[in-house]
Amino acid sequence: MPIERVFTQATPDEEQYFNALRPRRLDECIGQHAAREQLRIALDAAEKRGEPMDHVLLDGPPGLGKTTLAHIIAAEYGSQIRVTSGPAITRQGDLMSILTQLNTGDVLFIDEIHRLNKVVEEFLYPALEDFRVDYTTDSGIGGRTINFPLKRFTLVGATTRAGMLSGALRDRFGLILHLKYYELDELAQILARSARLLQIPSDDGGIRQLAARSRGTPRIANRLLRRVRDYADVRGDGAMTPAIVDATMEMMQVDALGLDALDRGYMTTLLQHYDGGPAGIEAIAASMGHERDTLEDVVEPYLLQIGFVVRTPRGRMLRPRAFEHLGVADTGRSRDPTLFDA
Repeated sequence: MPIERVFTQATPDEEQYFNALRPRRLDECIGQHAAREQLRIALDAAEKRGEPMDHVLLDGPPGLGKTTLAHIIAAEYGSQIRVTSGPAITRQGDLMSILTQLNTGDVLFIDEIHRLNKVVEEFLYPALEDFRVDYTTDSGIGGRTINFPLKRFTLVGATTRAGMLSGALRDRFGLILHLKYYELDELAQILARSARLLQIPSDDGGIRQLAARSRGTPRIANRLLRRVRDYADVRGDGAMTPAIVDATMEMMQVDALGLDALDRGYMTTLLQHYDGGPAGIEAIAASMGHERDTLEDVVEPYLLQIGFVVRTPRGRMLRPRAFEHLGVADTGRSRDPTLFDA
């Protein structure tokens, strides 16, 4: 049976919760200094020239603020935002109805833009470059191609897998920003702000304890904060203390590094089935009963970031730190230089 994931996709109820905690302006954002600085300059330059800003591509692991930044771009420019996703746009007509409703300066946010249908992606090219589309009304002899002019808009694309974007689509973005995992101090600031907004009594110890378990990701930090608030209300006096945080995380099976049952299951599978690796991602996914995309998009990025796993030409391998964390003897295979040869 697949291992249950603690850090699951947000439910509609959680989305309302996250929306209430999102910063509304660029100056309210914490972390991602380089990306914020580039956005500030691009926004100010566009305002000075009196024109919409360049198209923006945001890439990075889930939960780092790509959606938040898209809404901030629209808010800073004083325009409307239209939100959709790559898998939701299946036909040219779907994209056509969206594009023709955009006004000058509006923001079109396409999440998971790497999953756009190839035909739809090619239909988007002239819209991004020349702000026009050529739409064919019918197929066959009676078909007509109509040229529709569009108002100047800004496309904000978000992707967790930048390598899957075609070069042609990537080249049409004037600003490409990579979002990184957050530092502990930055997450502590984010949690302190969220606790104030939610009116949760907290101390610095409890906030930093929770920040350390948040995997460098604001979305996870705010999700865990919600669970801590529930636990504190039921089993405590409503305050977020280090003891309350520890008790909540133990109940949720989230360890001191923020790893949950699925993360530990991934590493245990590599250890027990493949002697620590190397092993292909398809083999690992089949052994665990999970989809490959889940492991590549949600599990592996953080394990790679903290040095627990490495990708080699022959497959995934556990690093010495992972053996230490699991409390088992290192097989020593990760120190074999021949395994890193193509």
